[in-house]
Amino acid sequence: MSFTVAIVGRPNVGKSTLFNRLVGRKIAIVDDTPGVTRDRRLHAASLYDLSFDVIDTAGLEVGAAETLQGRMRAQTLRAIEDADVALFMLDAKAGLTPDDTTFADILRKSGKPVVLIANKAEARGAEAGTYEAYALGLGEPVGISAEHGLGLADLRDAIVAAVGEGRALSEDEDDEEEFAIAEDIGEDVHDETDEDIPDYDDTKPLRIAIVGRPNAGKSTLINKLIGQDRLLTGPEAGITRDSISVDWEWKGRKIRLFDTAGLRRKARVQEKLEKLSVGDALRAIRFAEVVVVVLDAQIPFEKQDLQIADLIIREGRAPVIAFNKWDMIEDRQQALADLREKTERLLPQVRGIRAVPISGQTGSGLDKLMTEIVNTHRVWNRRISTGRLNRWLDGVVQHPPPPAVAGRRLKLKYITQVKMRPPSFVLSCSRPEALPTSYLRYLTNALRQDFDLPGVPIRVMTRTSDNPFAGRAKKKR
Repeated sequence: MSFTVAIVGRPNVGKSTLFNRLVGRKIAIVDDTPGVTRDRRLHAASLYDLSFDVIDTAGLEVGAAETLQGRMRAQTLRAIEDADVALFMLDAKAGLTPDDTTFADILRKSGKPVVLIANKAEARGAEAGTYEAYALGLGEPVGISAEHGLGLADLRDAIVAAVGEGRALSEDEDDEEEFAIAEDIGEDVHDETDEDIPDYDDTKPLRIAIVGRPNAGKSTLINKLIGQDRLLTGPEAGITRDSISVDWEWKGRKIRLFDTAGLRRKARVQEKLEKLSVGDALRAIRFAEVVVVVLDAQIPFEKQDLQIADLIIREGRAPVIAFNKWDMIEDRQQALADLREKTERLLPQVRGIRAVPISGQTGSGLDKLMTEIVNTHRVWNRRISTGRLNRWLDGVVQHPPPPAVAGRRLKLKYITQVKMRPPSFVLSCSRPEALPTSYLRYLTNALRQDFDLPGVPIRVMTRTSDNPFAGRAKKKR
């Protein structure tokens, strides 16, 4: 049986640094600025022979319940409720503060086991701050350095003592299928007949990233989908900083949703912290299979929206558009017709992209959105046999035929699908470098239409056939 630990403490004591250390990867954004972390983040972690789930939390800040600081505090309190043990972190270099004492009282009232951690213990003068921590009455502090990995053996022993050896050292019997994360999502396709191609598997886990400009309603959309206030939301733009993953089930299918920071124009991204957030959002796009672009239905298709969509297409992910805040539109029929016309005109590279009007606030249109996400994922995974492709090529090159370049006719010999996710094809022709881009675009559009591949990127690469006589020296007579 596994257990869960929550890392808590005031801002800028090193919680996210310890989180990254336990996870084994730099997942959480770390910066010297206090209050970087806002949402709580859950991830599998390990410490020597211990395996558990760890929650990174926002720092405890003073503020009214309706303020951003108050909502962040509420997220931290939920993390404590969900955890089996709290790792209460102090800054040994700074010493004990009134906020630490306040947080200690909250933890005592929660009734959860607490492991007191004095971080930055390697710093000069940290010993005095470690001794001050005894005044909290939460037991002996464990001196560590989250940044340098010092004192982790003592932390491991303290966690075992808090949880109990029986639970801490027991092996987890649940062998659940994990979500595979890979840089190269594309999948090789071998020559297959129509009978060999397997049907789409609608039971496999699905990864979905939610992206868009700041304040488009991304976190609100995820909260409404999963039916709980899991992510921090509010009227302020740019609340989300880390890319937070949330596991969920829709109609029995496992879904992992990635909430991302709002993406502004590159010229406006000046601060280091925002650059880190944008980089985290871009990684989430690369790890996802389907990417939902959330647009504000009142001001859709600004330049940044189109740049985000173009990035998703270039990355080869399956895009879906969600026109959010639909409940605020008055003439919906006319607005929907205008939006569909603009979608087709402004995104011709993914002709037929699925676009759904929704309201993250009221929940309308969300079931339709999920249906279109699955339909797009189905197309993104589509395989076409080599036989069908070449029968198609024989017909499509007749009207019109490839143009003559420099007085020589181009010959298109063979086409095959080499990858899926997204559908990728290799076209063998006599002179690939001479094939006009316009004719390649014609073939791509014909592929999309004739094989029903709407709304996903299609890649067509050209190559020449190998010449068996190339490189041989001519025989002298």
